Amino acid sequence: MFKKFIYTILLSISFTTLVNATIVEFQTSQGNFQVNLFDSSTPKTVNNFLQYVEEQHYTNSVVHRVSSNFVVQGGGYTFEGNFPLTRIETNPAVINEPIYSNVRGTIAMAKLGGDPDSATDQWFFNLADNASNLDLQNSGFTVFGQVIGDGMTTIDNIAQLTLCNSANLEGIPMVIADDQQCSDLATPGIENFVIVEQIVIVDSAEVTDGDLSPVRNTLITAPTEPTPTPDNDSSGGGTFAWFILLSLIPLLIRRYS
Repeated sequence: MFKKFIYTILLSISFTTLVNATIVEFQTSQGNFQVNLFDSSTPKTVNNFLQYVEEQHYTNSVVHRVSSNFVVQGGGYTFEGNFPLTRIETNPAVINEPIYSNVRGTIAMAKLGGDPDSATDQWFFNLADNASNLDLQNSGFTVFGQVIGDGMTTIDNIAQLTLCNSANLEGIPMVIADDQQCSDLATPGIENFVIVEQIVIVDSAEVTDGDLSPVRNTLITAPTEPTPTPDNDSSGGGTFAWFILLSLIPLLIRRYS
């Protein structure tokens, strides 16, 4: 009975401390592509992103910004029949984790200017090597995944669409005919936008980033790794759990011997 009790505790702790990589698929009106998330090195950012995925926050959201040869951005707006686009309610902001470099093909979190820890739901894909700018600006932008396969082909195609402005949003990619202009879209339809139909988890059962070699952010020298923030969630709790277990084992041995 004692051995079974200890085995149960060890098994439960092993599951709480296991950190897996995750592959997600962006299913959009312009095609699908997959992204490998860096769970182990940017855990809080990935957990934050996956929470939004689980809540279906991104379902039927709009890719609302393209800056040519720079970024494709989405995650924060929906189209509800007319302009301007509707801002989606967000969860609390997540701590910045500027471990990797903003090179082409990576996904990173958008945030407010002058506030390193202000990222919530919006993400962007780097269309070019933006390391010299974004790796240092605003304490660095957290890269938390990498596009895999031929996914950048779809993202590049989105970046080539006609870009229109509405209210405070500039560079909204729009699907319109070659002979049309933005001014012809006084009343656009859902078919005129790039829609993120859903984001689904493709593979979360095993470490999937072993073959990837993400580029480190070398412009930020202190700290080189994110400093853990004490909280009540399960991430980063493995060491403490093991400490408690080791402290209890002598007592348990005396109790059951």
